Amino acid sequence: MEHDYQAALERLGFELLRPGQREALDALYATGRLLLVAPTGGGKSLIYQLPAVMHDGTTLVISPLISLMNDQVSALSARGIPATYIASTLDPGEQRERLMRMARGEYRLVYAAPERLSLPGFRRALEGLDCSLIAVDEAHCISEWGHDFRPEYMQIGELLSRMPDSRVLACTATATPVVRDEIIARLGLGADTRQIVSGFARPNLSLRVREVSGARDRERWVDAALAEALGSPGGSGTSIVYSSTRRATEAEAERLAGAGWSAQAYHAGLPGPRRDRVQKDFFIGKCQVVVATNAFGMGIDRPDVRAVVHLAPPGSIEAYYQEVGRAGRDGRDSICLMLINPGDMPLRRRLIERGSGNDGTSGSEAMQHRWNLFLELMRWAEGGSCRHDAILRYFGDEEETLSGCGHCDVCMAIAEGGEQDPETVSLTVRKALSAVARTNGRFGIQVAANLLRGFTGDERLSWSGLDQSLTFGALEGRSQEWLLKLLRRCVTVGWLNFTGDQRPLVVLTEEGRAVMRGDLPVRLLLPPEKEPVGNRKTAAGPGRTRRPMATGDDLKLDVEARALFEALRIHRLELARREAVPPYVVASDRTLRDIARLRPATLDKLLLAHGIGPARAERYGAGFLAVINGDRVTEEVQGD
Repeated sequence: MEHDYQAALERLGFELLRPGQREALDALYATGRLLLVAPTGGGKSLIYQLPAVMHDGTTLVISPLISLMNDQVSALSARGIPATYIASTLDPGEQRERLMRMARGEYRLVYAAPERLSLPGFRRALEGLDCSLIAVDEAHCISEWGHDFRPEYMQIGELLSRMPDSRVLACTATATPVVRDEIIARLGLGADTRQIVSGFARPNLSLRVREVSGARDRERWVDAALAEALGSPGGSGTSIVYSSTRRATEAEAERLAGAGWSAQAYHAGLPGPRRDRVQKDFFIGKCQVVVATNAFGMGIDRPDVRAVVHLAPPGSIEAYYQEVGRAGRDGRDSICLMLINPGDMPLRRRLIERGSGNDGTSGSEAMQHRWNLFLELMRWAEGGSCRHDAILRYFGDEEETLSGCGHCDVCMAIAEGGEQDPETVSLTVRKALSAVARTNGRFGIQVAANLLRGFTGDERLSWSGLDQSLTFGALEGRSQEWLLKLLRRCVTVGWLNFTGDQRPLVVLTEEGRAVMRGDLPVRLLLPPEKEPVGNRKTAAGPGRTRRPMATGDDLKLDVEARALFEALRIHRLELARREAVPPYVVASDRTLRDIARLRPATLDKLLLAHGIGPARAERYGAGFLAVINGDRVTEEVQGD
């Protein structure tokens, strides 16, 4: 059955549905049950607001975010749509008044925290209510395997069983396939419930990871990121800097304020009125940089967040992607920088131990689970493949993988070459994949690594005859640790996978076979060589030589150079589409900026630009020079 959403859209202040929203709405109407997984800022709220406007009855939205409730109710009320929220922040008299009006069916939407479900007054108000839709926001909180388990969510399944005629929409911004299955089971929705996973691809976010050696080094990277994203204090745009501890939050806010930024600290230890003031200042642009713990950000919907910086890694990939998802919601390029150092692991372990068991799970179970989630994030940080594609695979969103976003630090490092020769990288990776093909699903990843280094002490290689194969010792001289890192990177990029329950066996995927045969290109950075502690390279990508820190002047283009840079980007996109390759294969943004500054008139001069070698100059040089000379623009005008 076709539904016309246009009138309701306009009433809510929208003109068009975003990609994926019509599919979600149609699925909800068709089956009455839907699990929607879309990133922060992906437009999930419209999927329950639109039906609420289109049909009689009340839509109940269960959410733990009081700030989100308040913001959405205010926006809906301003458009004449009767809505309210019921939360502990209201005085008892106001709560009773709203519950009575709710019971009379006066609201189209009612927002409530999950804790309300256990209160007799709220339950009485639900009795006899014409509830057309129940939306469970932040649905991952019901999963003990998620990153933010909340025991009060366990009541929702019982509520749904008492209201079988209501449609049910479960929404979350972060859920792996395992967590999605648990959400459906705990809500009692049935195994055939439709799951839609979309919108995780955010190639406008430049995901970067930097290893820092100390406080001074960390401060330089933060300053450079803010300079690149915002220009200077007072410039356009805002930024969020996340810290793991309250003390570090206040210290960094003070440092940035001393450097001229309009910066304020935000954490749960501050008085409520002060937190409200910081949040309001951020919304109205009075505060340009908020330095915060993860207490800040829920319900934040400011479109011009140009940078999200993590002073230390958060607790999981889910938490990380939720937090960086607050950047670049207007579609413009934004920087997401995560800083790591050797002290992160013991610090995170202490934080986990301090908080384990607080959510109702057993202390040891909760601690181990959270530790495993953190290790997943650290493996992602180490990974040498496109950071966006690795996250998409983690969330099971294979359809949106980009074969290289061209914007993260790894893609840029691969495009620019650095110290890693592409032919050497390809040969090394294909040898590694060949070792897994030889083991043929019989052994785990350790045996594949032993096969590659020619380790004679592994009896499994001798009795299986693999020690006589051509692959035995194919990467002799590499350490076991280095080879395991390489193989893990091949897992992250989707070329290897694991099978088996009790004993995970490593196998090649179809894409991995194509890469091994040479039918697909190898876009991967090899793990860095081991370096002495205290002499680690801090680089734009794993294993790259450190370059001088960019300063504000280095990052700025004058008006003429900025116009040329944008013209070069348009030209690059056209070339990439014509050749069916990611844009970074043609040239990185850094290369285009260099060309825009230099304005070379000849191919010889073009070779002075960063990232332009003889092969690239021969292939693309004439087109770049045509853009510089304005010939391309003239041709387009004449063509019109």
